Amino acid sequence: MTKVGLLSDTHGWWDEKYLQYFETCDEIWHAGDIGSMEVAQKLAAFRPFRAVYGNIDGQEIRRMFPQVNRFTVDGAEVLMKHIGGYPGNYDPSVKGSLLVHPPKLFISGHSHILKVKYDKTLDMLHINPGAAGMSGFHKVRTMVRFAIDNGVFKDLEVIELAG
Repeated sequence: MTKVGLLSDTHGWWDEKYLQYFETCDEIWHAGDIGSMEVAQKLAAFRPFRAVYGNIDGQEIRRMFPQVNRFTVDGAEVLMKHIGGYPGNYDPSVKGSLLVHPPKLFISGHSHILKVKYDKTLDMLHINPGAAGMSGFHKVRTMVRFAIDNGVFKDLEVIELAG
């Protein structure tokens, strides 16, 4: 079983609570708009770290992380892309890939809106962890924790960060 801490849209904002809430996690994943190398380095120093770059990320982050990250963890194939849309409204940049070869889990960020939705048509879970940073219109900062156990997703928790 692999426990994952998932966040997005930090926009360069660092909060020690990231580490506090992800203490029990085996890996940390960031769905883009990291915003600074400092945030990426602190998370990567704490746990194994996977990420994609987002539309606000500069060249240094873009050289370090891909635009699309497809990987397998504990029996589940995952596809992560910052701008990806959601079931019923996937972004054209990733829609073809999802339809031709759907992963078990599709992760996106960008909207700053927390959304967990199952796509029955593609037999695929979609998670957008919302925004963990301070920049943007969102009122509540959010992250997600969940476990993957032999291809099955379980124990999904929404974390609300104050302030």
